[in-house]
Amino acid sequence: MRTRTVYALARYQDCRAAIDFLTTAFGFKVHESAKDDQGAVQHAELLVGDDLVMISPGKPGGPGIYVAVDDVDAHHDRAKAAGATITMELVDQPYGSREYGCQDPEGNSWFFGTYRP
Repeated sequence: MRTRTVYALARYQDCRAAIDFLTTAFGFKVHESAKDDQGAVQHAELLVGDDLVMISPGKPGGPGIYVAVDDVDAHHDRAKAAGATITMELVDQPYGSREYGCQDPEGNSWFFGTYRP
């Protein structure tokens, strides 16, 4: 079993809406979701392939998250159709990656590409 050391974290004012967007737009899958007594999501873990992105309540923003994907063109089209704001159109980088950037509805920056460090 693989042990992770570094986890990406994004903060959202509305975690339930964020989960809906991230699963629809980016194809993430819910691994775990913890709610408070009122039913509000306080912590969630979303699967991205074999990796996890954690989300929790808080002020959105920060430098952004990069996720490697196999078919970045199809991923771009899916995210755009789901309402992601494209901040960097698809581009072939000189280091061999094809990638794009976008923001989710709460303004968190996401970058997707073929580069796998």
